[in-house]
Amino acid sequence: MSRRILQIIPTLDRGGAEKQLALLAAKLDRREFEVHVCALTRGGPLAADLDRGHIPYTVIGKRWKFDPAAFRRLLKYVRSLRPDLVQTWLFAANSYGRLAARRAGVPTILACERCADRWKASHELAIDRLLARSTDRIIVNSRGVRDFYVARGLPAEKFVVIPNGIELPRQKPILREELLAELKLPPGTRLIGAVGRLWPQKRIKDLIWAADLLKVIRDDVHLLVIGDGPLRRRIERFRYLMRIEDKVHLLGHRDDVPRLMPHFDVLWLASGYEGLPNSVMEAMSHAVPVVATNIPGNRDLIEHGKTGYLVSVGDRAAFARWTQKILDDPQLAQRLGQAGQEKIRREFTIEKMIDRFSGLYQSLLP
Repeated sequence: MSRRILQIIPTLDRGGAEKQLALLAAKLDRREFEVHVCALTRGGPLAADLDRGHIPYTVIGKRWKFDPAAFRRLLKYVRSLRPDLVQTWLFAANSYGRLAARRAGVPTILACERCADRWKASHELAIDRLLARSTDRIIVNSRGVRDFYVARGLPAEKFVVIPNGIELPRQKPILREELLAELKLPPGTRLIGAVGRLWPQKRIKDLIWAADLLKVIRDDVHLLVIGDGPLRRRIERFRYLMRIEDKVHLLGHRDDVPRLMPHFDVLWLASGYEGLPNSVMEAMSHAVPVVATNIPGNRDLIEHGKTGYLVSVGDRAAFARWTQKILDDPQLAQRLGQAGQEKIRREFTIEKMIDRFSGLYQSLLP
């Protein structure tokens, strides 16, 4: 008999945690687990993925940070579903979801922390510590995230590290000449990609500075920024003030990143903090060299000089310097890309992630 599992997350937007949840829901063995998904605030593009997988989901419609009516609706839903296990993702769902699961008498409760959330205030960390008492396990995607929360008073014995998993490339990319023509870029253009939400954590301005430095020494480099978010207008303004609109292209949300990524010569990630960044894993799976900040999470993926390069947060010149080295040395680029691809295939496939979650569920469910 299959066990009923409820996954609760704030939204079904195209974020890193949301992608991992959708993959997990789709790939778990249906003979063992009956998966339901609950979006606390709103749906989003990934709802279509759940529909294609015939995975039932509901949207609670939470409107405010403190929303008692939404909590009552969530509690009613959990009680009616009667899951064997509830797993929550990210702070809002971790808070509302765990409390509702406890009130509903769910026997097994898991929480997922996906990032070293430096933005959390003292009262939010206090909520994390309080709810950890009634949580069976706290799942994190990297050692850096575990260390971050243990240092803030959460019980070390409750943490389980299950790294993100990604599906290995299957989609046939378009020809590079076709992509350059589509983007209205000249033949011979070297492409640097940056994929992620336009949010302070991602430090996109650092990448624009680095692109400006590269522009001084070579004319063939273009930076493609894929993603959207609340900082878009500020970034557009910054790009205008830097007079680099001809070299930095803000492409917004795109559903065809796997189609574009194989043609990146380098992937950049300038984040000040991360969990285990999907964009880096996806680039490595396509044998694309990566230059990223030297922070926990990134260090789980990138070994400096072997699978990519790590630079200090805010060191724009280092982004330009290591990228120039890669662009000038095709053999180095190939060696870094192949080593990164081998690491992903060895350690970070979706199959490995599913096996780890399945094993955890089986060990906890009666």
